[in-house]
Amino acid sequence: MLAKVLNITKTTKLSSKKLLNTFGRNRIILYLCTDYEKSRNEKSRNMENPFKFGTIVDEEYFTDRVREVEYICRFIESANHLILISPRRFGKSSLVAKALRQSRRKNITVNLQQTTSVADFSAKLLREFFKIHPLERVRHLISHFRIIPTITTNALTGTMDVSFQPGVDSSMLIEDVMALIENAHTDDDRIVIVLDEFQEILDLDPHLDKKLRAIMQTQQHINYILLGSQESMMTDIFEKKKSPFYHFGQLMRLGKLPREDFHHYLTERLKSVYAGDIDELADRVLDYTLCHPYYTQQLAANIWQIGVLQPKTEDVIASAIDLIVTTHGLDYERLWMNFNRTNKWILRQLATRSSLQTGEYRTSTIYSALKRLQKEGYVIYSDRYEIEDPFFREWIIKES
Repeated sequence: MLAKVLNITKTTKLSSKKLLNTFGRNRIILYLCTDYEKSRNEKSRNMENPFKFGTIVDEEYFTDRVREVEYICRFIESANHLILISPRRFGKSSLVAKALRQSRRKNITVNLQQTTSVADFSAKLLREFFKIHPLERVRHLISHFRIIPTITTNALTGTMDVSFQPGVDSSMLIEDVMALIENAHTDDDRIVIVLDEFQEILDLDPHLDKKLRAIMQTQQHINYILLGSQESMMTDIFEKKKSPFYHFGQLMRLGKLPREDFHHYLTERLKSVYAGDIDELADRVLDYTLCHPYYTQQLAANIWQIGVLQPKTEDVIASAIDLIVTTHGLDYERLWMNFNRTNKWILRQLATRSSLQTGEYRTSTIYSALKRLQKEGYVIYSDRYEIEDPFFREWIIKES
C-alpha cells in the first residue's frame, strides 16, 4: 500500500496537500500502518524462535546468570571442588556448560541419572575422556588397566564407544578409569569433571560414595563440579558428618532468576512479535511461571510462535497456556492416575493456593507426602511449597 501511494505521488506529481485531499489523511495513515505491520510480520516469520527449553541452553538462548557464571569460572581456577544444588529445570547444567566454555577448561560431563551401573559409569567417563585425548596418545596408560575395555569406532561418525565385559569387578573399573584421567593431566593442565544428578550414586551401588571419595581425595589434577536436584539427598551427602563426602567442596545453591533480569530478557525478545504493552506482557508471564527458568522459556516460546503465526490473537498468554496444557493433557492425566488420595488432595490445595492445615490430614502425614512429592520432582520449595510445573497446576485447576 505504501508503495502504491508513493508511486502515485511520483507519477502524477501530486503535491502533499493534493495527495491528502485525494486519498484522505486517515487512509494514508492506514496504508502506512498496514505496510509496516506486513513488513514486521514477514521479518518475524524469517526469524528463529529466540526461546529454547528442554535441552542445555547456550549462547543467545542463555538467560543472564552473569554473576553465577563469573563465580564458577573463578572458582574452578582454584584446586577446590564445587557442589551445585537446585530443583530440576532451574538451569544448572546450562549454567555450568556456559562457565566451562567461557573458562576454556578441558572438561568431562556425565549424567549419573543416565547410567545403569558402575561399569556403565566407568565406560561413560572413558568415552568422554577419549573426546579430549585421542586413543593413540594414551594407549600406553590404558595398557595398565587391570580389566581392558572393549573400544570400537563408528566408521561413519568417527565416535568411539567403550564397554566392559559384564560381571567384572566394578571397583577395579572405576579405580583404573579415574587413575587414567588423573595421570593424563598435570598441575598446569587440570581437567574439570562434572557429575550431574550426583545423588544417584547410591542407586548405582550403596558403597560407591565411599569408593569415589577414597579415589578423589588423592587426586591433584582434577576439579569436580557435582550437581544435584534432590536437595534433601544432596544435603545428606555433603552436610552430614558421617557421610564420606562431608564438606567435600564449596556448596552453591541456585535459585530462580532475578525477576528484573528475566523481565529484560523477555521484553527484548518478544517485542518483535507483540505490538501491545511489552512490559505488561513480560510481567504476566513471570507472574504465571513464578520466574521458573524452564517454564518461562516454554511459555515465551509459545507466545512468540503465536505472535508470528496468529498476530491478531487477542490474549496471547491465555492462548499459549491453553495450547501447552492441551498438548500435555494426556501426560498429566497419566500422572494424576498414579497419585494416591493424599497426594491428589495436597496437589489440589497447592494448585488453588489453599491452606494445607484444614484438619483433613494430620500435619505429619502432609509433611511426609510433601517430602515424597518434592523428591519425585512434582513439588518444589522456595519461599513456600508450590507445584513445579505451572501447566500441570493449570490442568489440575481445570479438572477439579
